[in-house]
Amino acid sequence: MMKFLLMLLFMIPLCFLKKMFWLIQMMLFIMMFMMMNMTLKMNLFCNLSYFMSFDIMSYGFILLSMLICILMIMSSENLLKINFHINFFLFNIIFLLLMLYLIFSMMNMFLFYLFFEASLIPTLFLIIGWGYQPERIMAGMYLLFYTLFMSLPLLMGIFYTFNEVMSMMIYFLKFFNSNSYILYFSMIMAFLVKMPMYFVHLWLPKAHVEASVSGSMILAGIMLKLGGYGLLRLMIFLQKINLKLNYIMIVISLLGGFYISLKCFCQVDIKSLIAYSSVAHMSLVISGIMIMNYWGFIGSYVLMIGHGLCSSGMFCLGNIMYERVHSRSLYINKGMMNFMPSMSLWWFLLVSSNMACPPSLNLVGEISLINSLVSWSWLSMILLMLISFFSAGYSLYLYSYTQHGEVYSGIYSYYMGVSREYLLLMLHWIPLNLLILKIDYSMIWF
Repeated sequence: MMKFLLMLLFMIPLCFLKKMFWLIQMMLFIMMFMMMNMTLKMNLFCNLSYFMSFDIMSYGFILLSMLICILMIMSSENLLKINFHINFFLFNIIFLLLMLYLIFSMMNMFLFYLFFEASLIPTLFLIIGWGYQPERIMAGMYLLFYTLFMSLPLLMGIFYTFNEVMSMMIYFLKFFNSNSYILYFSMIMAFLVKMPMYFVHLWLPKAHVEASVSGSMILAGIMLKLGGYGLLRLMIFLQKINLKLNYIMIVISLLGGFYISLKCFCQVDIKSLIAYSSVAHMSLVISGIMIMNYWGFIGSYVLMIGHGLCSSGMFCLGNIMYERVHSRSLYINKGMMNFMPSMSLWWFLLVSSNMACPPSLNLVGEISLINSLVSWSWLSMILLMLISFFSAGYSLYLYSYTQHGEVYSGIYSYYMGVSREYLLLMLHWIPLNLLILKIDYSMIWF
């Protein structure tokens, strides 16, 4: 565990040397392959140290964080070309990965909270520092205040729990079963805002639209998953009270997911559409966690991993088009199949994964979530049918609107996709669709 931590720490000085852009990316690749070769005991906490350890859930999320951070560097070659504060950008990514690594491997509740909040700072810099429009400052403030406003009750809840249990270790919480309404809401609201749940989701589309491609990738790929990870970890001692109140969260999530799916059809900004589709997917994840059964937990875990890869890849595609056309409007990005036929294939592959086509991880996640929701109440079938149907609907709308149609006459110069971009998309798509061959790692671990 500590070797990766030290490797990340010693990479920080490299960020400030000249011509280190690709070297840092290669070192992160090496680190990821070292991580993949670690032996893992399936259902136990392993690699224990004084304050860190991980199980299969942490392992999946840490690998996802490493992959997304590597791909963030790969997608931001434009910054290297114009030499736009490149050293600080690399430092930001390494610092963010360090925070994420610590969040996912922390077994101490207070330290988990500390790094959970610390990950906000580099994300905020990515939005404010490398975003495109002047509104990015407002978007950064939305992100900061939504998250911080709900985080103070979480801190109070952690201190109260420590007072009751006399320990902050997450794996001792199973001996303490809370029945307090206030503790329940104070513990879960910070994670529901992070996911985001409907009603507290307004920061997400703003942050996505204003962020640079790397900011969007980390927001969609990892930041949304922090909420789900926190819920999966802390639900262990909120079981009794959750079984009384879960129907409220599930109904809000499912109705919100349906409404957001409809809202996707109203979007004219490509990034905004992908961001709203993330909210719809996360509503299923929240429902799965709140039901508190085996299928719901594994379904939400698999869907989070799948969505992290798929959504990040779609933001990359949106950025590739933005670099060509200098607009993200659906009215201007039309008929792209004429210009970039091979990129159209990648659009098709990632959009089909987004609507949970086989063999993507999203399909496995959605099947097990539908299983768990229908076992909880057959009435949820109605909303699940609508969410699944409209999910396919807005994915097709995005694909057909961008790839077909008459080309906008204002496009006067254009260049084809380069090998770096195809590699970037391939590294999103291959794990998303080939991990289904080792789905037992994700499905049989409780």
